[in-house]
Amino acid sequence: MVEAQNPPSPAPQNTSVVLSYLGFLRRATGVATDGKWYFYVWMIILFGIALVGANAWAQQVRDGMIVTNMSDHVSWGLYIANFTFCVGLAAGGVMMVIPAYLYDDEEMHQVVIIGEAVAIAAILMSTLSVVVDLGRPDRFWHLIPGIGKFNWPLSMLTWDIIVLNGYLLINLHIVGYLLYMRYLGRKPNPKWYVPFVFLSIFWAISIHTITAFLYCGLGGRPFWNTALLAPRFLASAFVSGPAFIILSMRVMRLLTDFHFSPKPANTLIRIIRVSMCVNLLMLLSEIFTLFYTGGSHASSAQYLFFGSHGANGLVPWIWTSMFLNIAGACLFFTPAALRRENTRIVACLFCIVGIWIEKGMGLIIPGFIPSTLHEVVEYSPSLIEWKVTAGIWAFGLLVLTLLLKLIASVFTYDSSRTMTTDQNTDLDETNTTSSPVETIS
Repeated sequence: MVEAQNPPSPAPQNTSVVLSYLGFLRRATGVATDGKWYFYVWMIILFGIALVGANAWAQQVRDGMIVTNMSDHVSWGLYIANFTFCVGLAAGGVMMVIPAYLYDDEEMHQVVIIGEAVAIAAILMSTLSVVVDLGRPDRFWHLIPGIGKFNWPLSMLTWDIIVLNGYLLINLHIVGYLLYMRYLGRKPNPKWYVPFVFLSIFWAISIHTITAFLYCGLGGRPFWNTALLAPRFLASAFVSGPAFIILSMRVMRLLTDFHFSPKPANTLIRIIRVSMCVNLLMLLSEIFTLFYTGGSHASSAQYLFFGSHGANGLVPWIWTSMFLNIAGACLFFTPAALRRENTRIVACLFCIVGIWIEKGMGLIIPGFIPSTLHEVVEYSPSLIEWKVTAGIWAFGLLVLTLLLKLIASVFTYDSSRTMTTDQNTDLDETNTTSSPVETIS
């Protein structure tokens, strides 16, 4: 009697998952880097600017921080100013999660992944801004736990490192998981991403709050010693983040087939309206306190807004910021802002540039002027600093472009297809049908 032979055992599930994910990454890379002529022109420009910035940073590492205009009196400059704005941009990029999930706004769900992509690019830019500010970046290993001395939890800097890197990992997981499930043609399992979405809300608030604590916790810099600094940071983040997302949505609507309904953008505009009013109100309260009551804060504010002892390098910066913020807020309150018109785009650009100045050149630099020795030593970024900063922004926009192109390619293919709801579908069966990325390739 011949015994029945057992069928060959299937390949291990873990191996199938790894191979499937590697295939997704390979095809996603091809989709993200393929496009029309204007896509290649845009990417070449960004790549060229990034190379210029990398070359400028190499000169800085070779020659030292003397090539910058920072000094013993003003030890933080354009790099930390850009870092502060990018942290707010990353935090604000996830704020649409609140109406999407806490208030169950279904139309906002499709915008969440755009905000996560903006957050990833912004965190990379903020991290690079800190790296280029290090005089000896080769000594960064001193911060690695177990090898160096991390100084946690006493140092606020170590808290900032933890929250920034944790925020990056959370957003990478959310974007990667949603795109991978779309690639497989399966409905995402809520337990694998919804808890991380809610965690990102808490984390978004924490990264900018801890950044504010870095400044207002320095007792020797009275200009930053205000309890309103963290709320101001959050209010401005609720403006710059949604404004950047609206610009990204407009670009995707014009250059891709991934279109959005008007409701998500209108919801973001209403968030910007309230947040900008709160931001301007707190700024007005700060100005009243500084100039009416006087004190040690007033000397830095006097230099910032009106100049001091013949030094007025920051006066044009702050008044330009005030004009752009007020003009942007007024434009957002016009009826045209709720329609797909250029008014909305101009308002977004005004607010983004205005807040970049306000939280950078209008906040970081005057905190050092006058110095602790009561000397007025002005600062203006050197050409090397501008090149490095431009390179950081080019790299961030390059990453954001690739992410948005991949998102548009995967989601537009699957927009008319009914996704399977069976979460236990075997991967081999799923892969028998062509995936969105495979078909697009």
